[in-house]
Amino acid sequence: MENVIKCKHCNGKNFIKKGLRQTQNRGKIQVYRCLDCGKKFTNDEGFYRMRNNPEKITSAIDLYFSNLSSRKVRNYFRRHLEHNSSHVTVLDWARRYTLKVHNYVNKLQPKLSGQYYADETEIDRGKVNDKFWCCVDWETRFIVDTHYSLTSNIEEAKTFLEKVKQKGKPKYIQTDSAMFYPQAMRKVFSSHSYHTTYHGEPRVKHIVNNVHKTGRHNVRIETVFSKIKDRVDDFRGLKALWSAPILMAGIVLQHNYIEEHTTTGKVPCELANLKLETGQNRWLRLIRLASN
Repeated sequence: MENVIKCKHCNGKNFIKKGLRQTQNRGKIQVYRCLDCGKKFTNDEGFYRMRNNPEKITSAIDLYFSNLSSRKVRNYFRRHLEHNSSHVTVLDWARRYTLKVHNYVNKLQPKLSGQYYADETEIDRGKVNDKFWCCVDWETRFIVDTHYSLTSNIEEAKTFLEKVKQKGKPKYIQTDSAMFYPQAMRKVFSSHSYHTTYHGEPRVKHIVNNVHKTGRHNVRIETVFSKIKDRVDDFRGLKALWSAPILMAGIVLQHNYIEEHTTTGKVPCELANLKLETGQNRWLRLIRLASN
């Protein structure tokens, strides 16, 4: 789907080209005149009024969520580009476009296997450790949904599972033996240890894996957590509480839509039948799709 050109003043789609505007760092930008309101405008492709070109911005976001700190991204630009950007700017780009793309992809409907693995882990945020809840689809490696909280209990587990439920009814969810999962599963999915149906419909099965008894880890979700924690460590931990969930969402976007999985050789969204035609610069295309 191509970016739709529309007037910034009245949302009109009747326009003519009216020359080019020279910018300092983004080259020449097409100017349009709206035939409905008569005002001039430039098209918003996701980078409206940004002083840096889209390729530089998306490169910074990709590098940042690929394990470089904002200061290392800044230093990279200093070595390779004429116009530098501060580490604060890099972080602002990451947060701004994570929110934009997250709101867009959250409306998509991935085709998943329904074999879910859910767990929670601790995330370093300065002097405290917050909780990050994550649910991964077994076949596609697609992260179904996440939840960020200050603690782990039944209420937070219910909130997390409600988010997962909104993406569709799974076949089963496997968790560890944490005491809050069984009650949360009963509240959200009406799961039961003995009855397999509920009003004639199959219940969502809850599989409990006690690693101390089975000796088997939930390998695929532990792999995801290992990757996430490596990136948080490279950030030197998360800082502000308002910012932490946004940056975690950016890491999830990088996993689901940007990076190819080492085992499958494909991006998880491709295995989930989300054909977005992102091309080589996936962040750039996602931002433009989110701007329509």
